[in-house]
Amino acid sequence: VRVSAKAVYSKFSIEPASPIDFGVMITGTKKTQTIMLENKGLLGFKFRIHQPAKDAPALESKSSKQEESAPSARKRLMPSKSSLSKQTHLNLGMFVVSPCSGSIAPWGQQKITVECLAGPEGPCEEQFYIDITGR
Repeated sequence: VRVSAKAVYSKFSIEPASPIDFGVMITGTKKTQTIMLENKGLLGFKFRIHQPAKDAPALESKSSKQEESAPSARKRLMPSKSSLSKQTHLNLGMFVVSPCSGSIAPWGQQKITVECLAGPEGPCEEQFYIDITGR
């Protein structure tokens, strides 16, 4: 009996890379930008978009030593499964992100829409995370 397997990680790309800048907008106007999440691997994967916990520090570029400890930090920042219900969009201040979850087949793509409705005068900056299973 011959037995074989091939172990792989999920492979993906996110375009454009962070940050997404809507530039200067007139109060009350709306702009939309898209992010393309592409599966470049041999296995399908699920993704989920969520906002960081209120007490989570802002993400900055990290050294490789800091990145090695990221899985433990990521677990701490992940919302509970009950809070990850089948919501279709995520409201973040002046921004709305959709869809917030889904599955992408091998070599498939998912367009994620980020909509900005310019609110009161002044800057607005928010963060969200794209969590991909098996990364």
